[in-house]
Amino acid sequence: MTTDYAKARAVAEQAREKEWTRPSFGRQLFLGDFRLDLVHPAPALPEAEVRRGEDFLHALRRFLESKVDPTLIERTAQVPDEVVKGLAELGAFGITIKREYGGLGLPYLYYGRALMLTGSYCPALGTLLSAHQSIGVPQPLKLFGSEEQKRAFLPRCAKGEISAFLLTEPDVGSDPARLATTAVRDGDDYVIDGVKLWTTNGVVADLLVVMARTGSKISAFVVEADSPGITVERRNSFMGLRGIENGVTRFHRVRVPAANLIGREGQGLKIALTTLNTGRLSLPAACAGNAKWALKIAREWAAERVQWGRPIGEHEAVAGKLAFIAGTAYALEAVMDLTCRLADDESNDIRIEAALAKLYASEMVWKVADELVQLRGGRGYETAESLAARGERGVPAEQLLRDVRINRIFEGSTEIMHLLIAREAVDAHLSVAGELVDPAAAPRDRARAAARAGGFYARWLPTLVAGAGNRPGSYAEFGPLAAHLRYVERTGRRLARSTFYGMSRWQGGLEHRQGFLGRIVDIGAELFAMTAVCVRAREEEAELGRRPAELADTFCRQARLRAEALFDRLWDNTDSGDVRLAKHLLKGRYAFAEEGILDASVDGPWISPSEPGASAAENLRRPVH
Repeated sequence: MTTDYAKARAVAEQAREKEWTRPSFGRQLFLGDFRLDLVHPAPALPEAEVRRGEDFLHALRRFLESKVDPTLIERTAQVPDEVVKGLAELGAFGITIKREYGGLGLPYLYYGRALMLTGSYCPALGTLLSAHQSIGVPQPLKLFGSEEQKRAFLPRCAKGEISAFLLTEPDVGSDPARLATTAVRDGDDYVIDGVKLWTTNGVVADLLVVMARTGSKISAFVVEADSPGITVERRNSFMGLRGIENGVTRFHRVRVPAANLIGREGQGLKIALTTLNTGRLSLPAACAGNAKWALKIAREWAAERVQWGRPIGEHEAVAGKLAFIAGTAYALEAVMDLTCRLADDESNDIRIEAALAKLYASEMVWKVADELVQLRGGRGYETAESLAARGERGVPAEQLLRDVRINRIFEGSTEIMHLLIAREAVDAHLSVAGELVDPAAAPRDRARAAARAGGFYARWLPTLVAGAGNRPGSYAEFGPLAAHLRYVERTGRRLARSTFYGMSRWQGGLEHRQGFLGRIVDIGAELFAMTAVCVRAREEEAELGRRPAELADTFCRQARLRAEALFDRLWDNTDSGDVRLAKHLLKGRYAFAEEGILDASVDGPWISPSEPGASAAENLRRPVH
């Protein structure tokens, strides 16, 4: 199997140590089994944890308001050292690190809320904190590190020594099998050689998590960033997140103590993928903060701006945008909130939920940002600095659009997330399909596989036609939102039936139907978001002055329309024709379609060479003082 889906499937398999032994709302949802009991009531936190979390959020808010100038960071493309030091003093670099190692030891829920707050004010600063804690040294050591490693490195991370995660290489993106960086055992050390690309925090980091090949497999190491042989060859620039310290890092004969190997040799991919299960939660948190900020600006502007004798928010064309932004902002916070609570209960398997949250939030916040720019018109396209220079409120709407665009690429692009979620969510369907058409299997083995498949369907099909979703009075405690939960349950069964049908139609070829699988995943994401919204609105309905059911109802109605459109496109689409045309396009058949233009690209290779060896570049590493 050579498709991207097959690669994603193989990678996911390496990350799986036990087969579905913990509860997962998302997995059951894709199988047509709506387990509301797994998410409602949402897991509660001890009162003492809530107080500590709220105290930290108050302190963080005061610091951001009084000590951080987001316009300065955007203009200079750098986070001032004094801001980093101030965050360290607050404990912001050790939010989830246990108190015994010098961290705050707060739940993921408050980690998410801290990133939501920080990201709404300064996205680059939120990225600095999340890259350090979600995928940097703290998370891999928490999950796989030895006690000696935890005591050696976690207190340093909690005090503000910045960490970075180094996996990507110039020729390695979502296919880690191509990893070229090597780590060769030499006595009590490993010697690392290679080049790493897009090392977020790498320019200012004190500690690195480095993925390198040890023989035929990949391993993970904690590396001191000032080790001899490490050169930060470039600080990269991007369309957004202009304050992030992202670079190209070369390793030449870098000696790393064998004691710094995380876990065992060959566990690198498992460590990386497991780390991302919870590490991805930082992105829904940031997206929720961005969407809530967009809602604030959209509401204020739509009430202030008058055209044709009325505030523009009263015109239907704009009202529709406001309703979408409001409903989506509420939903993204609900998704973040619920997923973080599930993560705090370590008995849950949140692989699917975290991936769905990342996928859904990154796609929806991009639409929110685009609508905000459209709603603001010319002022949405104008920079905040230019607006302020001519005496108007400096609203960075265009910056939001630039900043949130990376979320659809960060920590698994949308396309890769579709493949990984499909692998996890419909694993049983795909494994059955694979057995039935395995060309290497003997006829007798295929016959046995067919018999097992028959038994599989016999067990599952009854669950796809019955359930509370068919009863008008079910979920009555949710009041006007009960109908939406009944829709989620009914549609979850419909989703599973569609997956079964796709398997019977394409059999082993299902893994090649990436358009179909992507839509299956997107439908599941809408159902997951609807569930999170209803659960959150049910919890908040007792709070005076709030009418969460109205927001939740609006969002769910919008989500249902999106889900139905996706169902229609499962079977009525241009996928086959698109693939056929793309093949001809790659062979140059339509070169005439590119005539009449000039290409402003600067000459150079599509992918920069990454041959091992000593660096000839100046070391751009910039320690924070």
